[in-house]
Amino acid sequence: MGRDRSRLIAAAAIVPAAFVALFFAYPVVTVVWRGLGGEGLAPLADVWNTSRTRDAIWFTIRQAAVSTFLTVAIALPGAAVVARATPRVRRWLRALVTIPFVMPTVLVAGAFAELFTRFGLDDGTVRLRHTVWAILLAHVFFNYAIVVRTVGSYWAGLDHRLEEQAQVLGAPRWRVFTEVTLPRLRPAIASAAAIVYLFSFTSFGVILVLGGPRQATIETEIHRYAVTRTDFTAAAAVAVIQLVAVLLLVALTTFLERRRPLTSKRSHPAPPSSVRARLLNGAGVGVLLGLPIGIVVERSFATGSGYGLDHYRALGTRVTQLPAPATTAIRNTIVYASIAMVIAVVVGTLAALVVVHGRRWLRHIFDLGLTIPLGTSAVTIGFGILIALDEPPLDFRTSWWIVPVAHSLVGIPFVVRTMVPVLRRIDPALREAAATLGASPGRVRREIDLPIAHRGLVVGTAFAFAVSVGEFGATSFIPRRPETLTAPRALFRLLATPGDVLRGQAMALAVVMMGLVAVAVIVIESSRSTEEGTF
Repeated sequence: MGRDRSRLIAAAAIVPAAFVALFFAYPVVTVVWRGLGGEGLAPLADVWNTSRTRDAIWFTIRQAAVSTFLTVAIALPGAAVVARATPRVRRWLRALVTIPFVMPTVLVAGAFAELFTRFGLDDGTVRLRHTVWAILLAHVFFNYAIVVRTVGSYWAGLDHRLEEQAQVLGAPRWRVFTEVTLPRLRPAIASAAAIVYLFSFTSFGVILVLGGPRQATIETEIHRYAVTRTDFTAAAAVAVIQLVAVLLLVALTTFLERRRPLTSKRSHPAPPSSVRARLLNGAGVGVLLGLPIGIVVERSFATGSGYGLDHYRALGTRVTQLPAPATTAIRNTIVYASIAMVIAVVVGTLAALVVVHGRRWLRHIFDLGLTIPLGTSAVTIGFGILIALDEPPLDFRTSWWIVPVAHSLVGIPFVVRTMVPVLRRIDPALREAAATLGASPGRVRREIDLPIAHRGLVVGTAFAFAVSVGEFGATSFIPRRPETLTAPRALFRLLATPGDVLRGQAMALAVVMMGLVAVAVIVIESSRSTEEGTF
């Protein structure tokens, strides 16, 4: 029995290992070789000696740090409300705050650009667009859900009798929070902060749209060298610098995730939040998350004579800025997301089985190795595919298949992260009892493992679909053809062109994309437990 299980795990490991090696490791290694091979450290020295590159590196580090601090500070009150809510209310609160997280980054940037235009903040005395403040606001909007979900779920699982005892002894609420609650939340806060920093560090669409040419980061520099200047050696050298930083951040994130203790079902729940606290937090969240979305929806219906569906009808008409109508981009996005979802589920589920049941050394390799694509720059992945998979027999660069494959690389870590905790909760005693009663291994997996793992599988599937819908960085390197046009790329081109008509079409396209990710979020929250972790 043990040998058969080892063989099954070894067989399960082949597919994810080969897939990640071919479509992630090989392109990334090619980037490293292009940046270092042949000339040693000379390309790195050349880009480092460029003041623009040095400024981009330090700006990336600083804006990610400030984005993380602001996100944690602003989201902690929301995490408190989620922790103290009833299970049903908590599920819907988490769904509402998750929608911005899975929205395409270029859509988020477009929403804030439209918000600035509406309130006169894109020019004049108070100008936010093309400033660091615009980037920080968008990052808080995008990453708010990470802190609320991670810290809120962890907070809900704590035993709150310690806080009650401190209050009985006369401690004011602020002191109870700072000296009793906050120290217990530090592992969850640290874990959430590391993830927020990683996502802010590798942000691309937000920087490209809201930052402007003066607010350059490592991501935009890689894109500028590779696409604008076609200097692949310099782009590879900058990508190497980013890869080193990302590997360190992924290792830190993984360490903090393992260090965070698990919480069981609450033995003594916290009292519900006061009406005033709920109202204040609701107002703040409404302004931060609801206002940009509301502006996009309103603008999508606004016409010169009032409101109507003109911009939505115009999505079926091709404009000169796009190689095909926006409806073609929407159709392509749905097809790509569906294919990427299937690939991510198959590869991610097999990888999760290895992480749960494999040997210790194999578990650690898969756990870390399949997390790296989530933190690695999508721009680096796209650039790697551009320069690595361009010759037979691996000439996939011009194939439309490369789009869902690139998207699935981002979806696989989400599938693994949702499947592993569910698989670990399956009690081995159930399998042993079924085997004792004469059930074959296949029947045990079919009638015990699969029904229990079904919930995690649905959540991972929905996440893989949602992140594929919003992927922008990797596909920004794909040739501009009708069959490879995706909705985020079409949205970026529409936003980059001035004019009320095109801006209205961009907002209509954004609403359609928000609808797609909202459906995925509803599926996620309807399928998962109220006490599940990070995502």
